[in-house]
Amino acid sequence: MKPRKSFLLRISPDLYEALEAWAQQEFRSVNGQIEYVLQDAVRRRGRTVGRPSSASETAAAESAAAGHDDASAAER
Repeated sequence: MKPRKSFLLRISPDLYEALEAWAQQEFRSVNGQIEYVLQDAVRRRGRTVGRPSSASETAAAESAAAGHDDASAAER
């Protein structure tokens, strides 16, 4: 497995707070939530990223693809 790429990301405090709240609802870290959102955006644009790293991310991606973006984390 390739090592993960680290980089600095500057975002507004309001955006960070929104991502943090969303991440808590999805039982993810803020970093994990940002990666999930980016992977989903890339997938929706028809690009390939590789496989999600966990079963919960796979289920979330499949749910989003089926139009169920608001599926609760308990269903995953």
